Amino acid sequence: MVEPDLKPAIQGKRRAVSDFVEGTAFVRFIVVLILINAVTLGLETNKDIMASYGSIVYVIDKSILAVFVFELLLKFYAYRLGFFKSGWNVFDFIIVGIAVLPASGSFAVLRSLRILRVLRLLSVVPQMRRVISAIGYSIPGMMSVISVLLIIFYVSAVLATKLFGMHPDPQMQEWFGTIGASGYTLFQIMTLESWSMGIVRPTMEIYPLAWIFFVPFIIITSFAVLNLFIGIIVDAMQMVQVEPREQDKAEIKEFTRDELQEIHKRFDLLQKEIQDLKK
Repeated sequence: MVEPDLKPAIQGKRRAVSDFVEGTAFVRFIVVLILINAVTLGLETNKDIMASYGSIVYVIDKSILAVFVFELLLKFYAYRLGFFKSGWNVFDFIIVGIAVLPASGSFAVLRSLRILRVLRLLSVVPQMRRVISAIGYSIPGMMSVISVLLIIFYVSAVLATKLFGMHPDPQMQEWFGTIGASGYTLFQIMTLESWSMGIVRPTMEIYPLAWIFFVPFIIITSFAVLNLFIGIIVDAMQMVQVEPREQDKAEIKEFTRDELQEIHKRFDLLQKEIQDLKK
């Protein structure tokens, strides 16, 4: 989803503030602060460092938080309620809001959530924004693939339980004794975690033709489905790259139309003045 452009709706000082907070220099400054804040939050986990430099780390942390709050106030001044039309602005508001809440009493758990401030990189860096947008675009397609995968898993789990779970061997009972156990075992096989020596070969010692079941299952789930996921994400990335260009074309077209209308107005006014002079 392309974020709405809030700038055309504002003018004057608010437009100047908007240009400032959205400017390259200020954005880079915020990125640097986020990275510094990530380091300070990591340092807080070291007891020795906090014992020696805890006060310095605390001051740096609070100073950076103050800058983040000031940034949000500037954006809110520039965009007013339009601030909340941008999902990224809302994301920043929530992240900074969590950091502002007092980390004591019933809110003590929020202290550990301060590391979420590092996630602001996702909203500040355009390249990261595009990746997150692509993931959002790919979710519907992924859900379809996951639905197909669940059907394959259920059918395979039933087959595995009937084919291998009826054997009295304790290992077979542990792996394929129930549909749930079969599903978990097949999931391990799909991830290729100790699938050969750990599960398939011991099963083939009892059922020599078991490979006829496992090989197609691995090909379908581990390779075909994985490639489908990759294809969906690549397609979503292409959509994210194309949409801003389409938005730019629409903005250029709208700007050109407005300029032409202004030229027509001035031309009509000039024509009227010429007629008045002739009189």
